[in-house]
Amino acid sequence: MNAIEKQLLAAVADLHEVPTGAYNIRQNGEAAGRNSTANIDIVPKEGKPGIDIRIKAGTRGESVHIPVILTQTGLTDLVYNDFFIGEDCDVTIVAGCGIHNSGDSATEHSGIHAFYVGKNSHVKYVEKHYGEGDGNGENVMNPTTVVELAEGATMELETTQIKGVDSTKRVTNATVADGASLIIREKLMTHGNQFAESDFTIDLNGEDSSANVISRAVAKGNSRQDFLSRINGNNRCAGHTECDAIIMDDARVRAVPEITANHLDAALIHEAAIGKIAGEQLIKLMTLGLTEQEAEEQIVNGFLK
Repeated sequence: MNAIEKQLLAAVADLHEVPTGAYNIRQNGEAAGRNSTANIDIVPKEGKPGIDIRIKAGTRGESVHIPVILTQTGLTDLVYNDFFIGEDCDVTIVAGCGIHNSGDSATEHSGIHAFYVGKNSHVKYVEKHYGEGDGNGENVMNPTTVVELAEGATMELETTQIKGVDSTKRVTNATVADGASLIIREKLMTHGNQFAESDFTIDLNGEDSSANVISRAVAKGNSRQDFLSRINGNNRCAGHTECDAIIMDDARVRAVPEITANHLDAALIHEAAIGKIAGEQLIKLMTLGLTEQEAEEQIVNGFLK
């Protein structure tokens, strides 16, 4: 890989060399490297682009890296990745997409990831999106995540997008069984004329199931953001959805948290807060010697940390 491609890998997957363990690296629509282990098998799909990742029951302390990098302007990349996680597992999956677009045409990646998490397993899924380039072409990313949690399973989703993505629609659909738990933490920043939409739908079908969705967002310039979150309590369950956003310049943020109780013992909460940076915060930092711009950056970085 050249220096640009290596930099993209570092940005989206914290990889500075080929990882140990299981991995699949996708570059400009093609496989650039793949490795399976005794407990984690990665095989290409038949009939459509993508891979199947099968993790054996009882696998603990292992990780899978599946980054995507695009450096070809005008490329539209679509991939389907399915994860089959056996029972009693504890694993980390690191994904992410980085685009370097130096042309005048849009470069787009759409990843459709489905997770089938077995009984009493724990999965941590980390996904970062990043764009750069000195051309006029747009960087477009449209990730779709589908989650099915079996009894007693837990999944943590950490998604981050803080630079260089001109347009994105992020869709997450999940079903949660008895005693299972889903935790989603989203960090998002837009600037310029960028647009971002986050769309979550979670069905709490199981008894004593739970979900917690937390979004932290910053909108700058003329950018626009839409946050849509639906939690359906279909059994005795606990659900919480929260959107916290900072708005700057001429940006626009829309938050629509929605909760629906379809069972007497469904306990659901929604919260949404949108506002500008408080003047006293800026003044306090500026008295320490920071410029107004530096003070704003400090506050934003702390908010998204």
